[in-house]
Amino acid sequence: MAEKTFPISKERLQEIIRQYPTPFHIYDEKAIRENIRALKHAFRWAPEFREHFAVKATPNPRIIEILKEEGAGTDCSSLAELFLSEAGGVTGEKIMLTSNDTPADEFQKALELGAIINLDDISHIDYLEKNAGMPGCLSFRYNPGNLIEGNDIIGKPTEAKYGLTRDQLFDAYKKAQEKGVKRFGLHTMVISNELRSDAFIYTAKLMFNLAVEIKEKLGIHLEFVNLGGGVGIPYLPEEEPVDLEFVGNGIHEAYDTILGPHGLTDMAIAMESGRAMTGPAGWLVASVLHEKKTYKDYIGLDACMANLMRPAMYGAYHHITVLGKEKDLCDHIYDVTGSLCENNDKFAIDRKLPKIDIGDILVIHDTGAHGHAMGFNYNGKLRSAELLLREDGSVELIRRAETLDDYFATLKYPGGLMK
Repeated sequence: MAEKTFPISKERLQEIIRQYPTPFHIYDEKAIRENIRALKHAFRWAPEFREHFAVKATPNPRIIEILKEEGAGTDCSSLAELFLSEAGGVTGEKIMLTSNDTPADEFQKALELGAIINLDDISHIDYLEKNAGMPGCLSFRYNPGNLIEGNDIIGKPTEAKYGLTRDQLFDAYKKAQEKGVKRFGLHTMVISNELRSDAFIYTAKLMFNLAVEIKEKLGIHLEFVNLGGGVGIPYLPEEEPVDLEFVGNGIHEAYDTILGPHGLTDMAIAMESGRAMTGPAGWLVASVLHEKKTYKDYIGLDACMANLMRPAMYGAYHHITVLGKEKDLCDHIYDVTGSLCENNDKFAIDRKLPKIDIGDILVIHDTGAHGHAMGFNYNGKLRSAELLLREDGSVELIRRAETLDDYFATLKYPGGLMK
């Protein structure tokens, strides 16, 4: 069972709130470092292991910088994410641009930074060559179709917009060879927030067998296989985390058994974990503004789904702690809501919690990935601050809260800018 804890005392958090009013997201530097170290340790057997942190999970240069210090690169899927990588000190082939309906300027910036480009479709080869040029190392994203069942977040591979079919994949490598590309990788990403440890081993076996076939049919000795991300975290207290040591050992056995006889055991293993690195190391902190009693009991926060979209978008569970009432009996049932003009603006529905009073502080767990990153400005809601709990206990502001001046800054209208 996953124990849901918060690394800051009530008294210390109240001090922080006096300086940085709620709502805000706060991340634990120590936990982030421990998470990537555990992932690297599970693959210590590999001749080279690469973690390309999925920037989309927590797009902040300070977080990228911390992970870079632990040896990580980045996985990017937009121009802004490439610039964020650069701002965090990550350049060259530490960056992987995973193409997805990619415009020319993103390819151009990726080439400028010396990134590995991971193409999503065979037609992108000509587009890349025409608009940016060919990279030093090229990868292709494989969609295995019915060979993998996928899950609810990404969907079934056969219905996903991502990746090349098997036949397209071989044609793409051949076409890239004809255009002079000499260095190649292979990539897949078909699951998200997966907790079944066996799923990662199965994917690795599938990819290793494909790497062997690529060598036999095309003479391409791949430099790396990127097994994607998708390592889940236990959002529910009763869930168990992925056993990374079990996964690493299982993939090690498959690596030696499948690749060894074909002379491919110098091939690097790459992953693009995002959620597993930062998700459990982040919390959304919010204050209770209102209590409403109609057909149900509602607790209204100063945060809304603009600060955390996952419950509304996916029906996702996020554990909630009422600060100072952790030992109290959960004998009340609440819907915990925000102020957005959408009925699905709820962090919890029919949740058993201790009695909540106006002014209480609620800590919403596991928001360190795909939390602040998925924020938006509907209803004119302003995005919150991001804070970093340093290893020495100090708190660093790594993104200030938006203001009305920020909201109006891009607007053009007869009255001019807001005074």
